[in-house]
Order: sequence, then C-alpha cells, then structure tokens
Amino acid sequence: MAANSKEKVVAVIMVGGPTKGTRFRPLSFNTPKPLFPLAGQPMVHHPISACRTIPNLAEVFLIGFYEEREFALYVSSISTELKVPVRYLKEEKPHGSAGGLYYFRDLIMEDSPSHIFLLNCDVCCNFPLPDMLDAHIRYGGMGTLLVSKVSAESANQFGELVADPVTNELLHYTEKPETFVSELINCGVYVFTPEIFSAIQDVSRHREDRATLHHFPSFEAFQLATRSLPRDFVRLDQDILSPLAGKKQLYTYETVDFWEQIKTPGMSLKCSALYLNQFRYTSPDLLALGDGTKNATIVGDVYIHPSAKVHPTAKLGPNVSISANVRVAAGARLINCIILDDVEIKDNAVVMYAIVGWKSSIGKWSRVQADGDYNSKLGVTILGEAVAVEDEVVVINSIILPHKTLNISVQDDIIL
Repeated sequence: MAANSKEKVVAVIMVGGPTKGTRFRPLSFNTPKPLFPLAGQPMVHHPISACRTIPNLAEVFLIGFYEEREFALYVSSISTELKVPVRYLKEEKPHGSAGGLYYFRDLIMEDSPSHIFLLNCDVCCNFPLPDMLDAHIRYGGMGTLLVSKVSAESANQFGELVADPVTNELLHYTEKPETFVSELINCGVYVFTPEIFSAIQDVSRHREDRATLHHFPSFEAFQLATRSLPRDFVRLDQDILSPLAGKKQLYTYETVDFWEQIKTPGMSLKCSALYLNQFRYTSPDLLALGDGTKNATIVGDVYIHPSAKVHPTAKLGPNVSISANVRVAAGARLINCIILDDVEIKDNAVVMYAIVGWKSSIGKWSRVQADGDYNSKLGVTILGEAVAVEDEVVVINSIILPHKTLNISVQDDIIL
C-alpha cells in the first residue's frame, strides 16, 4: 500500500554541532563536519539527495547548533539544485536527538505532514527511504527504524535490538550494552508518524512529575537530581525507543546494503569509497573516465571536480576524490585518498590512504601514505590545512596539524 498521493512527507537531518566532532580534528577546524566532502559532495549532501527519492517530499530540515552562516550558502545552493526547500534550524543548546525534533515541532508540522523521516548526518548508507516508508505504512505503527546486522564483536558500539522475526516489531532496545544482546543494530535512520511528538512530550512531562513528586532533603539534592537531564533534553534511543519497544508501536526495516558511521577522518575515507561505488548506479556521470592518452589513467571509482587540472601521465584510483582547483602534476600516483580544495601535487609524488587538507602542497618524488586501517588512529595519514611537504619527503601513518612545513620524513607521528 503506497502513501496517499496528497499526504506530505518531511525529512529532518540531525547535523550536531561544534561541541561534538572533536574526533574529526584536524579537518573540523576548517569546515563543519557535515560539510566535509565525501566522494566530492558534502557529507550531508548524501542523505539530503536520498530524501529526494521520498514520494511527496515537502521540505528538508537540518537541525544543529552550528552558526547559521556556516550553512547558509550550502542550504541555498542545495535547495536550488535539488528543487526541494532545505532549511537550517539552529538549536540554542543541545536538546537531545528527540528533544531537538520536539523543539522545532511547529515548523516541522507546518504543512501537516503524514510522516516525518529522521536521519543522522554522520551515517553512510544507501538510504532505502521509499521502501522503508512502504514498510512503515504496512506495519501501521508509530515509527520504523532502519536496522542492519553487524559482527557480534562490533555490535556493542551501537544500539542493539531484538525484533520479531515474523512481524519485524521492535521487542527490545538497548544503547551500547555491556553484554551481547543481538547483532541487529540501529542505523540512525527513522520514519515516524506525528504521534512521535506526543511520545516525546510524555517523557518531558513524566520527568517533571518525577522531580516534583520526590521530597528531596535539600535544594542542592533537588538540583542534582533534576540537573542530570533537563526536561527538554530527550534522547531518542534511551527515552523513546527502549520504553516503547514491545508495545506494538515501533518496527524495524533491515538493510542488507552497506552501512557505516562516520566518526573519524579514517572512516570518512572508507565512506567516500562506498559513495563513489554507489555513484555507478545513481550518478555515473560524476565518475571520471580516462585511459592515459588525453586524460589521466583512471582505475576504479574516481571523482574529479571540473575545475581541477590533472596531467595526462598521472594515474588515479581506486577511491580517489579530487576537490576544486587541485593541480596534479606529471607522473603522480593517487590511490585511496581525498584531496581537498587548492592542493598542489607535484611531479611523481605518491599519495595513498591519505586525506590532504586545503591549500597543502606535496613536493616532487614525495610520498604521503598510510597502511589503510580505517579504524586505527594513524591508519590514514592526514595533512591539515596548508601543510607543505617538501621534495623527496616521506610521510607515513601520521597526522600533521595545519600550517606546517615538512622537510624531513616522519612516521607514526602526530606533528603539532
């Protein structure tokens, strides 16, 4: 059963804010993490463009506590490009994943949508939103979560859950449990009916009632008990999903496609590869082609910004993403890397498993590389903004903070 053709749907994408994202340094010094490019497009672009596939989409809201000016330019250009209104809503303080939704409920409900999608910006997947909506309407509950199977060893890093194998009802939910519950995890993508607002309101009200019911021995004790969580701070996982599990309100939709969480620069390189690969099916026109005659040799999935200049004797790929105004000189070899705006890579340099920051330069015959372990801190080499690697210098498994000049080789190091 498809959604009624007149019913509107809105999407809300949580983008977080500058208090978080410390694990994304030194890249987050320059740009809000949601605008960091993966496969040549800002991180938040991937969920936004997936929202376009939702039938009757009326509007996309981004909720976060970055300054509005940081998103203004992107929001206006993406609205024009996708022909869908995108609005950035700034929280004055964090309200939690459900509290933020509730805080802006009047704006979100302005067009009386029948369904509300909620997505997290730092999730990388193929976002099967129309299928999820169909399943959600079939289930007839208040909300449906996108879930995925992961290895039993890694499951405790996420919200683990138990679902009914026949009805897909969410039976049990626990956030980052100490003991193994299930290899099914919460992917951070949801669709709700507007009833979600009443559920969030109930949590706030219940919390307030509990605070007034208890007789505290002192004002300090009362403050301590109620300060732990303000009544308008509501977490989706612990405050909504856990208590409503097993009450025929919440259901699950399993994806068997790729899913990752983008917490670190290393993971952003891995996710860039996943998105580049997805472009083969969704936007093949974004992928570069070349056989080394007029254009550089291209191996696998590569994105090159139209303003970049790449020498025909260079060889790029797999998993290479090249941003605006980059210059790649003769004989350079690039593998598994993200090259940010205005970088210069000189003759015969090699870049492998690395992220090269804005306005950096890599000298002739230099190597900037790592062993490619996306989960380890130094598994991907990162150059911050305006780092100059001089000729014949080798940088291995290292993080270099902005505005440094390297004239000697470094390995397994963080250069402050």
